[in-house]
Amino acid sequence: MHVAIRNIGNSKGVVLPKPVLAQAGLDIEAGVEMSVEDGTIILRKPTRSVRAGWAAAAQALAAAGGDGLLMGEFGNEGDAELVW
Repeated sequence: MHVAIRNIGNSKGVVLPKPVLAQAGLDIEAGVEMSVEDGTIILRKPTRSVRAGWAAAAQALAAAGGDGLLMGEFGNEGDAELVW
């Protein structure tokens, strides 16, 4: 497929047809990661953060009451002698 390079302000750009985006599994909200490899422009799906979604999952767990201590409160031998 041939596409034109267009002026966009001080930059240049191409319009990616919707079927091409869908075929590559790309969407507007996520954006893309762009790189140049051996003179070829590469667009990739952005990598997800390793901890993506953890905050929402923790909030849901707390809201459901599932964030209690598993073993309860316990101390270590000699804790009574510690002065804070």
